[in-house]
Order: sequence, then C-alpha cells, then structure tokens
Amino acid sequence: MSVLEADKVSKTFEMEKNKIPVLDNVSFSVGNDEFVCLVGPSGCGKSTMLRIIAGLEKADSGTVKFHGEPITKPNSKIAMVFQLFGLLPWKTSLENVELPLEVLDIDKEERTRTAQEYLEMVELKGFENTYPHDLSGGMKQRVGIARALALKPEVLLMDEPFSSLDELTAKTLRELVLDIWRDPDLPTNTFIMVSHNVEEAVFMADRVIVMTARPGRIIGDVKVDIPRPRRSHMREAKYFELVDKIVELLEIGKKNQH
Repeated sequence: MSVLEADKVSKTFEMEKNKIPVLDNVSFSVGNDEFVCLVGPSGCGKSTMLRIIAGLEKADSGTVKFHGEPITKPNSKIAMVFQLFGLLPWKTSLENVELPLEVLDIDKEERTRTAQEYLEMVELKGFENTYPHDLSGGMKQRVGIARALALKPEVLLMDEPFSSLDELTAKTLRELVLDIWRDPDLPTNTFIMVSHNVEEAVFMADRVIVMTARPGRIIGDVKVDIPRPRRSHMREAKYFELVDKIVELLEIGKKNQH
C-alpha cells in the first residue's frame, strides 16, 4: 500500500515572459517505512517535486495523493526539512521548534514539552535558549529536523539537508536521521530526501529515483539491496556497482535538457 503516490505530475514556471518546463509527467509511489532519495542534475525539478508533495506548490497537471487523497495544501502529517535551515533568527532553538505547534494552536505547556523532547532527541539539550547566530551549521540543521519532527508527521521530506555542511557533520547527521527513521516509537517512518550526492543516496535509501535534466522526468528507479546498517558495507563491490549505475543514469539523463 502506497503512502504517497505521484501521478503524471508536470510543472512549468513563467520567468520574464518565458515558460520554463520544470517537471514532465513524473510518476512514482512511496510505501510505508520506505526511505526514498530523488537525485538528478541541478535544476531538474527535484526540490519543486518535494514542494508539491508538501503542498507548498501546485502542479500544473497530474496529482500527488497521500493515502489516496489529493494533496492540495500543507498537511501536518507531511513535514519538511529545508536545505538552508529556515530558522527565524529572532527566535531561540526552543521557540523555532515550537513555532509549527503554535500555528496548530497547541497549548503552550504541551508545545514546550514537545519541543524540549525533540531538541533532546537531536542532541541539542542545553541549547534550548540559544539563537541561530550562535549555532553551527550542523546545529541549525538539527533544530530544523527537530522542528519538523515535533509535528509528529508520518512523512518527512528533506531537501538536500546536508549539502551546506562539512562532511564530518553531514556524516553524523545522516546517521542521526537513519536512527530516527528506524525508531519504532516514532510515528515518522516514511522519508523522501532530495540529494545531489549519489553515495549519500545509496548509503541512506531503500530506492533511488533518478531524474533527467530539466524538464525532470524519471529515468530510473534503483533498488538499494544492501543490508543495514550500511557503514560496514561501503567498501564492498555491490555499493560501488549501485553508485556507478546511478551515475551512468545521471549521465544519460543530462542529455535530456531542452
């Protein structure tokens, strides 16, 4: 049973009187407990697809359904982590995590308790009253992850969440996200992540959906059948074979650009 289903999604942007097709007839589904990565050349519509799933953009044609119901607006069961953190600089870590709960009209005591719980989960206990300008990039992204998880969503969308971080920090946060995904006590068990890093995608995902250059179409859907946890399998031939296969699809897809 699919949790999310994209069916023939197309999207065109108008810029300075020019029409730029970004997505063309994109269809895929994501099941319960599945971790899916979208990869593709820059500008291929990966992030736009994620925003359509989040209800932040509307497709020109086609539909995205959540449990069989079309997504027409943001849904608290689908949360998103942004590439550039998206934190409000005048609010503390705690207040940033509380913000979406406040929008949902959850009472102050409960939202503070929930925010504290999720900040502790992302290892930021003690930084509740710290403002974003005093946090490192990795810590800011932890606040972003805590804010998304505090909604207790069923689906977590992540738009290149580690791309602005140094590799050591990114590695730590990848492991943290996988721990959250595998935690049976958390309601968030379906993840869709946009990445430009093929090795990252193979390390994290059950499936890697490969898109062509703009307008983005799906050129491949690669199953990653490597046992978890994968850290000990990253030097094995199977891992490199999958990376090479996806890179090859990306090279073919680059020739698509209009």
